[in-house]
Amino acid sequence: MILAAGLGTRLRPLTEETPKALLPVAGRPLIHYPLLLLKRYGITEIVINLHHHGHKIADALGDGRGMGLRLRYSWEPTILGTGGGIKAARRLLGETTFLVMNSDILVDLNLDKVVEFHHRHKSAVSMVVRPDAQAAQYGAIELDEQDRVRKIVGRGEGGGALRQFMFTGVHILEPFVFDLIPGHGFSSITDVYITMLQRNEKLFGYVTKAAWMDLGTPERYQEANRLLDAGRLKLSYLKPADPASHRAARAPRNTPRTRARRASR
Repeated sequence: MILAAGLGTRLRPLTEETPKALLPVAGRPLIHYPLLLLKRYGITEIVINLHHHGHKIADALGDGRGMGLRLRYSWEPTILGTGGGIKAARRLLGETTFLVMNSDILVDLNLDKVVEFHHRHKSAVSMVVRPDAQAAQYGAIELDEQDRVRKIVGRGEGGGALRQFMFTGVHILEPFVFDLIPGHGFSSITDVYITMLQRNEKLFGYVTKAAWMDLGTPERYQEANRLLDAGRLKLSYLKPADPASHRAARAPRNTPRTRARRASR
């Protein structure tokens, strides 16, 4: 599942008429980057949640066949947040292990290794985290020596020496987590994870040093464009830019908005 329903308020005025997921980044719509990463690792059934200018995203991507994917959309007339958005997509995601990632990040991550880590630890949730000197500023994820998550933004249990990391926006969930997300309406998946820690559920952190950027602010968005254009940020799943391939990836304007496919693994 790719989370793409956000309002993109920090990127205004760029996002007033264009959803953040469609902002151009080095010749590609931003959402193409997570889509291509998922495809690289064989995840081709993908759910995208939509709210702000959601019809523009659906019109641009269609059913995904132009990119070799199968897309389905989870429409949110009222924005539901990360927790509510995931729960609203339950019917599309099914009752199997699934991966969730933000639409506004660039990351070059080996998803096979993340999935293997998740299953090896028999984890309820595996959060991909990265070292960052400013982890506390963004909301630290604290791991023990076995990489088990013990605290999230200072909440949770667990003494001893804990290591602080930043959450990358990529996580793998078991389907029983759906039942822990509050009913209908807005909710944060972070609050759900904190509740799970208090219940002693098994949450683990997969530590990565892979290339990663969050494009949620104008400064980071511009920096990502500069780095990619200059060849200073290389993403292994990208092929040389081919404008024709980008045109082929766009669906016809009359593509039904409700056509899509799901992403679960």
